[in-house]
Amino acid sequence: MHRDGDTAMPGFGRRDLLKAGAAVGVAGAVAVPGSASAHGNGKAERVALVNGRIHTMDKRSSVVNAVLVEDGVFTEVGRDVPRGGPGLKVIDLRGRTVVPGIIEGHVHIVSLANRPGYHVVIENARNIAEIQEMLAKRRRGVPPGEFVTAMGGWHPNMFAERRVPTLAELDAAVPDRPVLLFQNFSGPARTNSLGKAFLESASIPVVVAEDGTIAAGTQSNAALYHLRVRQTFEDKKRSTRDAMAYSASVGLTASLDQVLFPTPGPLAPTQSLSNLDHYRMYDSWLAVHADGDAIVRLQTNFLHNQNDINLPELKERLRNVFPLFGDDMLMTGAIGEWGAPGDGSGAAWLEAQRVIAQAGWRNTNRALSLAQFQNIVAAYEAVDAEFGIRDLRWTVHHVPFVTPELLARLGALGGSVQVGTFRYPSGTAGASGSPFRAILDSGIPHAGIHMDGVHIAPLNPFFGLYFAVTGRNALGDLINDGQQITRAEALRMFTINNAWHLSMADKIGSIEKGKLADLVVLDRDYFSVPAEDIKRIRPVLTMVGGNVVYER
Repeated sequence: MHRDGDTAMPGFGRRDLLKAGAAVGVAGAVAVPGSASAHGNGKAERVALVNGRIHTMDKRSSVVNAVLVEDGVFTEVGRDVPRGGPGLKVIDLRGRTVVPGIIEGHVHIVSLANRPGYHVVIENARNIAEIQEMLAKRRRGVPPGEFVTAMGGWHPNMFAERRVPTLAELDAAVPDRPVLLFQNFSGPARTNSLGKAFLESASIPVVVAEDGTIAAGTQSNAALYHLRVRQTFEDKKRSTRDAMAYSASVGLTASLDQVLFPTPGPLAPTQSLSNLDHYRMYDSWLAVHADGDAIVRLQTNFLHNQNDINLPELKERLRNVFPLFGDDMLMTGAIGEWGAPGDGSGAAWLEAQRVIAQAGWRNTNRALSLAQFQNIVAAYEAVDAEFGIRDLRWTVHHVPFVTPELLARLGALGGSVQVGTFRYPSGTAGASGSPFRAILDSGIPHAGIHMDGVHIAPLNPFFGLYFAVTGRNALGDLINDGQQITRAEALRMFTINNAWHLSMADKIGSIEKGKLADLVVLDRDYFSVPAEDIKRIRPVLTMVGGNVVYER
């Protein structure tokens, strides 16, 4: 099988975006690996961004027209920003809207970084023709015999035709490379003619229908297996760089990764897209970071799936790993999405809460029902009485059902919630997501938003902002009526509030003097465009730690 190692995405390379002393507009298209300053190893350029509407998300919700960035941090915000001078690079924003770097508080981006094949993120496509265009563009850099893939994060509801491309349509887009589209955790999937021929003749043959459809479950997982076993470590590094580049392109500058369903050991044809070896899944991200090429921030939680009340793996983790250890681009996080299975019940889950509290770690659990939320809050209260957790930021995620009393009890423990918007692709009135309005009105501090990408929902945060503001799913159906929140509230939840969940609110989440210079310049005004246009907003420039990591 032909390999040519690290083939980058088109336009993904180092370049000097700005000329010294010149005032330039926001234009062009590039995703740029981080410079030494992103790791704190060198001095960043001195850059002024002027003539914009810069929403700082500080405590006063200040809006200013200029900021100064020096050595990777904001050193001036507002009227005292210089407009010229020796060694100063000036970016003329030409009235554009600027927001802090967007932060994802519950995501599985490590899975995107491990995608097999030459991966394409198709979640922003509006129809089949745009999917075909994306696949064809990606094919340009793909060696013969290698797969072009698009896996997870999208749903047919997001496309005008409410379906995925047919085998014939995939052949028309990419006639000379195999293609595999893979939905959700375990399919269904769809392939083209070359992919069908390969998979049907594989060591474990995959059943592919005449139209290229591969059934969800056993057959789709087997198809995924045949692509995964072909991956080299250099392939994974390429996918990691691609994941970082895509994140920067949608304005997502920091993520709290919640791991996946752990499956240590060799690959198997029964494993789904959400199964990876949790001991090795970050290896490629660590390698890219060590190369100095990390361009977005990552914090890694640790999920444990052992139902043994002795909790051997969790206890070893707590004994041998430091929380919040690393640098501002890559660090360990806390325990989450859970320390043991159970979602609020079971002896192993309850014991996990005790040992996490005793170790003094931050902790996260998910509640998918009101009963689970009640059980989790009660357990948090019990371990607080025993060990004290009020300064540890224990949180509950998803929370589709709440009561003011439970939110008040959680807030009294120093905890908060992460509100799910993952119902956007396929939610219904009966499965409508979290009650945003009720949660904010309860007064619980630091409530954040998460998309829970990249398997069941998109990574692009503007879909989540759209859903929170409108209550409408990808079909345009109003499914969360009465729980809509304002645009400013939604953005605050996705920036400074989510920074709290990463224990980094003193460094990121708002545009303030002394904070790391993460910001996003938007192609239209988030605060005034028609609501339907929120999900079509795209960055024209993304900055992380004072470095321009994406420009369009």
